[in-house]
Amino acid sequence: MSAPPKSPGVPITDLRQLVEYHASGNKPPAAWRVGTEHEKFVFRKSDRRRAPYEGPDGIGALLNGMLRFGWEPVVEAGNVIALENDARCSITLEPGGQFELSGAPLETIHQTCDEVHEHLRQVREVCEELGLGMIGLGFDPKSRRQDVSWMPKGRYRIMREYMPKKGSLGLDMMLRTCTVQANLDYQSEADMVKKFRVSLALQPVAVALFATSPFTEGRPNGYQSYRSHVWTDLDPDRSGTLPFVFEDGFGFERYVDYLLDVPMYFVYRDGKYIDASGQSFRDFLAGKLPALPGEIPTMTDWVDHSTTAFPEVRLKTFLEMRGADGGPWRRICALPAFWVGLLYDNVALDAAYDLIADWTEAERQAMRAEVPRLGLDARIRSRTLRDVALEVLDMARDGLHRRARRDRAGEDETHFLDTLFSIAGSGRTPAQDLLDDYEKRWGRDLTPLYTDHAY
Repeated sequence: MSAPPKSPGVPITDLRQLVEYHASGNKPPAAWRVGTEHEKFVFRKSDRRRAPYEGPDGIGALLNGMLRFGWEPVVEAGNVIALENDARCSITLEPGGQFELSGAPLETIHQTCDEVHEHLRQVREVCEELGLGMIGLGFDPKSRRQDVSWMPKGRYRIMREYMPKKGSLGLDMMLRTCTVQANLDYQSEADMVKKFRVSLALQPVAVALFATSPFTEGRPNGYQSYRSHVWTDLDPDRSGTLPFVFEDGFGFERYVDYLLDVPMYFVYRDGKYIDASGQSFRDFLAGKLPALPGEIPTMTDWVDHSTTAFPEVRLKTFLEMRGADGGPWRRICALPAFWVGLLYDNVALDAAYDLIADWTEAERQAMRAEVPRLGLDARIRSRTLRDVALEVLDMARDGLHRRARRDRAGEDETHFLDTLFSIAGSGRTPAQDLLDDYEKRWGRDLTPLYTDHAY
């Protein structure tokens, strides 16, 4: 989740500025990069409870402990709530203290995996001193909502009060979910549209391959990705599968229209978040925002607002792939490999586009609705999602092979997909393996999960 903005930005006097903001992401292929974000639950080893912000073994102490590695603190109301460094990385906190690395835009998956490895080395060092651990799963397997402490960030107070008005699971999203996310570039508006459609249609494949959230409050919940289910009852104004992306004429301007109709959460002024929940950015443009009467927004306000829409794929000045549950080290590296292989090679992108081109809105929505429970057994027409996953994994592997980005040992990026081929080949999601362990190895006790699957 974003840290507070550093500057107000230029005033918005023309809607073209909003379109141009998203169009400013256009880059030639040589400049394309991949950014990887991953969230982890922080728990106390002594009792496996989620760590609060306060205290000698809290999230605040963890952030301060990370300063030894050259991170610079971001402070809000006297609390360190994020970290930044010169490598264009940041560490931020989700509402329940989920610890997120927003990685730098990097050229290769090899670099991404090095970045992940170094980050986990740093957090393990500090966590060991504090008696903390970290685990990557899509949904907190044991904690109740009331057991999770809120982080001291002003935007979260506003979201916390507004979300229950729109859906029953918004607070669960804030407090009890973790994701891995890949961010990718585009060359032009047409390239953005093609990649948006492919990644949105195939997001259920990522849901299934990365499903790791079969437990709620210590027991099986009937889902393979409960995290994915949470997003279906969060806020219909700002989440979902965006059918308009597949309509003729879709482009930057149509996405701006969508964002303008997403109700606001807040405006940041003079170091504080002002509650504008449910208010209209269109009114803001007209100087009629009730929270700030007479003021017009700046581009920083628009960038902030764009982070408060939560579709399966999100457009900023790049495309965010948002369907995957949090998971172990190898799958953190596998997610960007999957999407880079599909979207950064023209042959693979064309093949993926041909695959999804005639899927109907009803078929896409049915697949999205089924995948949280059924995983790889969800269906699209006569095919299981396992069949689709194996086909698109072949496309992605071929795309990475053609990219031919090699490490010092001469190995290309294709091996980062091995863990996903293993999952799809078995027909079993990671969640199903967790459920087997729960029944057969752990005696229906999740305590071993915190050692077997901790980073």
